[in-house]
Amino acid sequence: MPISIFGFEALWSPWYFGFLVLITLLYFGVTIKWRHKFSGSEPLETKQALLFVSGMALIYLLKGSPIDLLGHITLTMHMVQMALLLLLAAPLIIMGIPSYLWQAFIKLPVINPLFMFFTKPLIALLLFSLFFSVYHLPLVFDFVKQDMLIHSIVSTLLFVSALLYWWPVVNNLEGMHKFHGLKKLGYLFGLSVLMTPACALIIFSTTPFYATYSDGDAWMQAMALCVPAGTLAQLNLSGPELFTNMSLIEDQRTGGITMKIIQELVFTVFIWLVFHEWLKNETANADEITAKVLQDRKEMAYYRHNGQ
Repeated sequence: MPISIFGFEALWSPWYFGFLVLITLLYFGVTIKWRHKFSGSEPLETKQALLFVSGMALIYLLKGSPIDLLGHITLTMHMVQMALLLLLAAPLIIMGIPSYLWQAFIKLPVINPLFMFFTKPLIALLLFSLFFSVYHLPLVFDFVKQDMLIHSIVSTLLFVSALLYWWPVVNNLEGMHKFHGLKKLGYLFGLSVLMTPACALIIFSTTPFYATYSDGDAWMQAMALCVPAGTLAQLNLSGPELFTNMSLIEDQRTGGITMKIIQELVFTVFIWLVFHEWLKNETANADEITAKVLQDRKEMAYYRHNGQ
């Protein structure tokens, strides 16, 4: 059965699209027209603008396009959605916002102590991995997916925890919690290890976990998160099996494998970037050391010559 039966609003979320466009326009207004209101402001770099717009476009693709609807039909698509949202969109948004704006935000009296505490690398790592794992416990997952308000709050907190996790990896602010060189590799590897048990539990289970994908009534409640109530009431649907050929257990295992694969791919890209940055810095330092040694030799030769 085609998903087009759910209608344009469910497929493309025009209100959500408008909201993200408004945020993007505000971003350009602040970083171009009103940037002089912030101390230490600098002209917006093309790279920053591209990163931010890419992050916002990815968020819409994952949360406002048919991918979001499919994420309520198959766990596989839900895992694709979660992996790209938390592991790719989050760092893109951080890197796309200029440092002076982050500085102004972090200096706010209420924000500063909380931000400085929750971006401590160990805290951020444990918080995000714990939040991700607890969210995918069947009891928690099914509860969250059947209430609009709770789902919105939990989804926002999960994304915020992803931002906190990525902060030590990609932020460029002086005096902030961050890693340099090979320590970043260990930090990224740490999350890979901590996410493995949740993925393994999903992959190797012999029974379907989630009622929102296996129970018709629970599934219909979950679908109400992205499909207007009036549209759902007109459709005579029994469950997600109408829209996919995969069995529940196949879908569940594929979802777990997909999450792990995407996570490893994203981390591979960031690890390569980290290694490239480290190698570049080491090369630069090597040139400085070589120059210093040559200068020392010249000075020694000079003193020897004058001594003679």
